Amino acid sequence: QKKFKVPTLFVTNAGNSMRARKAQQLSEWLGVEVLEDQVVMSHSPLKMFRQFHNKHILVNGQGPLKEIAQNIGFSRVTTTEELAYSFPNLDKMDHQRRKAAPCAFEKFFPRIEAVILFGEPVRWETPLQLIMDVLLTNGHPSDELVDIPYPHIPVLACNMDLLWMSEHKLPRLGHGCFMNALEGLYQKITGKEMKYTALIGKPSEITYHYADFLLTQHARLLGVDQIRTIYCIGDNPETDIYGGNLYNRYLQRRKHSNGQKQGKKLRVALTSSSDASFLDDDNDDDEYEDTRMFLRGSGANLRVIRSLEEDTSGVEKAHSCESILVCTGVFKTSTDFVSFASNRLFSHNHRDFVIDPALTTPNHVVPDVLEAVKLVFEKEGYS
Repeated sequence: QKKFKVPTLFVTNAGNSMRARKAQQLSEWLGVEVLEDQVVMSHSPLKMFRQFHNKHILVNGQGPLKEIAQNIGFSRVTTTEELAYSFPNLDKMDHQRRKAAPCAFEKFFPRIEAVILFGEPVRWETPLQLIMDVLLTNGHPSDELVDIPYPHIPVLACNMDLLWMSEHKLPRLGHGCFMNALEGLYQKITGKEMKYTALIGKPSEITYHYADFLLTQHARLLGVDQIRTIYCIGDNPETDIYGGNLYNRYLQRRKHSNGQKQGKKLRVALTSSSDASFLDDDNDDDEYEDTRMFLRGSGANLRVIRSLEEDTSGVEKAHSCESILVCTGVFKTSTDFVSFASNRLFSHNHRDFVIDPALTTPNHVVPDVLEAVKLVFEKEGYS
């Protein structure tokens, strides 16, 4: 089996399988050995969220959810299907599945301490109901609703894609649509905005930090000492391109900051002041200007980014990140993208990401992945 000569990473917003399984699939499809550490699933960065690993979490999505969660590091995991079984009176959407009597063990069920959304479920109605029950009862679904707790228990979401491309000519509804439904229900029922403790997967900056870390490790395996430019190839301007451009802004600000003050600690300015508690109090306000995270209200993301910075403090990061849009997914031709970019007054990105047209504009537009690779080789002088 052929092997890579150039440091390569596969970053996907899929979250319904293990990294090892995805690496095996890619190896079979490409005829090249793809290692597990060359794959970043939407949920992979959760490995860095150690503060949640010992909490009792409710997980939602498809695939081997418990196995995925436990492989990442979570030790106490309940799926929405298991929650419905433990609390038969909660699931009333399907009349044929209704249970007549409650479970005798409901009061002994341990409190749910956090919710993790891995991806869209098969049947949306039951997870929407059960997740709402958990949020409204502070993790005790059997309790009566006296006062609505706010803020609610932590919610971490992977993969914010509103749409994705399948074999059909029109894009399909993605996990972002499920998240929109959940947010809308919470807003309508409580009159308050549902908050996310962390948003993970493209275009979240935390995913690119984690990917850069793994890419550096792969480069070392190949004998490459320094990666100067990262090329992000993808078919969706609002995930692949937005994320790549956002990470490039981080790299440029970091380089500028290091040039101004050697040894100065990197700071991330959030658009939500409520997350200031995650920052050290003994630093001047001007340090917040070093880099900007275009994501509001995500203190857990900030913690993990700072942890990664500390863990890789001796490793020189890439100097820049260039985005390449391929026209084999959401866009079929470069003309489609030009029309999209110039005529659109709305965003398909998650509500917590700042709308910035510059971030969805690729550095390059090519017909397909092969042409993207050729372009990279040409720019880097590979033969």
